[in-house]
Amino acid sequence: MPNITLTVNGTQHRLEVDPRWLLADVLREQLNLTGTHLGCEQGVCGACTILLNGRPARSCLTLAVTADGSDIITVEGLAHNGQLHPVQEAFWQEHALQCGFCTPGFLITSVHFLSENPNPTREEIREALSGNLCRCTGYQHIVNAVERASETMRKGATHAVPQD
Repeated sequence: MPNITLTVNGTQHRLEVDPRWLLADVLREQLNLTGTHLGCEQGVCGACTILLNGRPARSCLTLAVTADGSDIITVEGLAHNGQLHPVQEAFWQEHALQCGFCTPGFLITSVHFLSENPNPTREEIREALSGNLCRCTGYQHIVNAVERASETMRKGATHAVPQD
């Protein structure tokens, strides 16, 4: 079995992986980062979304061996020194979750989206989140949370996602 090196949430890991293992399974089963959820396992629902070299990626569709040498941020890597990321804080304040299964994917997608578009319209937020599915909410609270996080972050409450 090949060895790969991944930097996950700022920590480097050297792992032995089967060439057919998915990145989501390696994160969950070898690194015990269970915040990355497996929903549809077809890349449709977005629950398994992570940041792979700074870009959102579906970890249920990514072979772990293809991520060798990559920097990965999972939902566990959003909080820093015990402080929630502004997007996490806004999701909590706006009650933007119910069962919470889809929440990690929404959080990761939102963090990336706001890093590229710090002042989005509600329509832009809806479009950015359209690849993430939630079966519990009507999405209104989720859109409100991203809008709130955007406002908070523009006022200076930024929170850099650790990359080292």
